Amino acid sequence: MTSATESYPISPESKAIGTDWTPEALLFDVAGQPHVFIVNGSRIYGIEADIARAMTARLEACDPEGIDALLASLGLDAPTFVDDRIPQAFPTRAISLAIAQKCNLGCAYCYAEGGTFGGAKKNMPDRVAADAVRRLIGEASPGDRVNLAFLGGEPLSNRPALFAATELAVELAAAKNVSVGFSITTNGTLVTPDDGAFFERHGFAVTVSIDGIGEMHDTLRPFKGGRGSFERIVERIRPLLGMQQRMQISARVTVTPRNLRLKATLDGLINLGFHSVGFSPMLSSPTGRQEMSRADLSEMLGQMIDCGRAFEEQVIAGRRYPFSNMSSAMQEIHKGTHRPYPCGAGGPYLGVSAEGDFFACHRFVGDETGAMGNVANGVDADRQRDWLHRRHVHFQEPCKSCWARYLCGGGCHYEVIHRGRPACDYIRGWLRYCLQAYVRLLEARPDYFGHALAGSGTTVGR
Repeated sequence: MTSATESYPISPESKAIGTDWTPEALLFDVAGQPHVFIVNGSRIYGIEADIARAMTARLEACDPEGIDALLASLGLDAPTFVDDRIPQAFPTRAISLAIAQKCNLGCAYCYAEGGTFGGAKKNMPDRVAADAVRRLIGEASPGDRVNLAFLGGEPLSNRPALFAATELAVELAAAKNVSVGFSITTNGTLVTPDDGAFFERHGFAVTVSIDGIGEMHDTLRPFKGGRGSFERIVERIRPLLGMQQRMQISARVTVTPRNLRLKATLDGLINLGFHSVGFSPMLSSPTGRQEMSRADLSEMLGQMIDCGRAFEEQVIAGRRYPFSNMSSAMQEIHKGTHRPYPCGAGGPYLGVSAEGDFFACHRFVGDETGAMGNVANGVDADRQRDWLHRRHVHFQEPCKSCWARYLCGGGCHYEVIHRGRPACDYIRGWLRYCLQAYVRLLEARPDYFGHALAGSGTTVGR
């Protein structure tokens, strides 16, 4: 499917211009047809060969201003979509409750240090969970949508509080005409059919952490005593997979140097019946164990592209292939996503610890770096404004000089703060491939996207 002329070069982070990109544009090829990705507004255009040659000449001359002038002459400039202004306040629209800061598994790489976040094992008291839910719903206006997530540790080890918080959220949201969505991330070892019925009734998005098939998973995610957990998870999750309608059950695979056979894992989990399957590299663990090196990430990129090519083939053939990294990327590119942050962490989304403290997200629970106030007194507005300023993509290096900045948003805050940026080349390589795949799919199966994105697929030039 991919032409021999297409490649996925890795650009040194220190450069503000590459052989095929500037901070404002990326030149790429799809089956012999040159295209340009305009960073401002995340727009894609097919271009004629003479324009591509002119762009290449300016790139080789390290002349980004010349590239900008050329794009302007073609009518491809536009008002700035993302500026330096920092939001002064964010209404909280999503929270995750660390409902149980304890876990029955002993994953070597666990960001939560076995679920305890470096402290004693604990459950979130019902009162704290209720106060967090009341604050979330209370700050919403009629017609708004909010989201309540349950994480840990293993959240099902505190099932009563989880159920009570869900029911309270449903009651309060209905009284205020607010829509509420629910999600849970679980290791799958404690789930029961009754849990499945509860999740189905309330339309939960259920994410199961599972790192491969059989022995591969067992090596990375054993019980604390060392026994493998894969068979237990499959036994517990299978009844839920059979009942999912409102509920959707997804698999999340943490990729380490030990489980890089992604295509086999993807197909194996799809065959088990998961609604979607996604991969995320392990970039920062408290112990440093199982962290991905740059060489590992390069290998992962090739594996991800193999999965992406399978996705393209299945979509073109009219078949569903639930590779969530790919489907999400296609949706975001189609929408023309352009953002100064990678996610809502520290803004509309906050994590809540068992004690009731607010943090920038679930990964920062117990970490003063991401402290944001508490449930009793609300969000610390000064800390939030400082966070949003420091984490804005325009105020980070090398982000502000990278063509992928508004698709990437600067990378996971937790991982960047605690590990740095070993994954920049991986992210750029993956996004480059996704741009190429988007053009192919838009041409071959425009019906997949529902309607053509304004500007995409347009050819400009003489």
